[in-house]
Amino acid sequence: MRFSSFIFILLNFLVAVHGRTEEDEGVKYADKCEVCKILAVELEQRLQETGKSRDVLETGYSLDDVKPKKKKEYHKSELRLIESLEGVCDRILEYNIHKEREDSTRFAKGMSQTFQTLHGLVDKGVKVELGIPYELWDKPSAEVTNMKTQCETVLEHSENDIEDWYWNHQDQPLTNFLCRDRYLKGQDSKCLDEQLKGDTGKETTTKSEL
Repeated sequence: MRFSSFIFILLNFLVAVHGRTEEDEGVKYADKCEVCKILAVELEQRLQETGKSRDVLETGYSLDDVKPKKKKEYHKSELRLIESLEGVCDRILEYNIHKEREDSTRFAKGMSQTFQTLHGLVDKGVKVELGIPYELWDKPSAEVTNMKTQCETVLEHSENDIEDWYWNHQDQPLTNFLCRDRYLKGQDSKCLDEQLKGDTGKETTTKSEL
């Protein structure tokens, strides 16, 4: 059984037995702004990684091998975009919920301060009961797996906008071009101004040098 399925079953069980809602259990799913923001950040980071390649692609062919093949730099190619988009939403599973934070920075990579403390207690021999097996503590939470699913929906909805940005507007942060000006146009976009934080609580850069 996938962990995300386990979490949903567990939450539904709690609701059925105790009449408690997911909100009562501290579950707060990402909103549209948070999902688009994380997608934009991860895609820019992925493009930064793939943009380091200086490979040259050769396309086209001829039967007599007389005509030269067309050459295209990889970092300016459609292939780079395709490979960067592939699995970009899977990267969200590297995030954790930092419940000590109230805004969108609650989604961050690295172990939260809460779980660092809990793991420290276990290491000292203290018995800690969270209602889920210890081996599942560090698995993606329901909020994170739900965000991954939402990310895939945003990606499908915004494919043309992302392509337009890639070819014509990389001088603009993707959080602005895609999220603020298009996907969230006319809606709440304040989360885009909240700086992402790592597990240390320090702010991280949201715009990559592509």
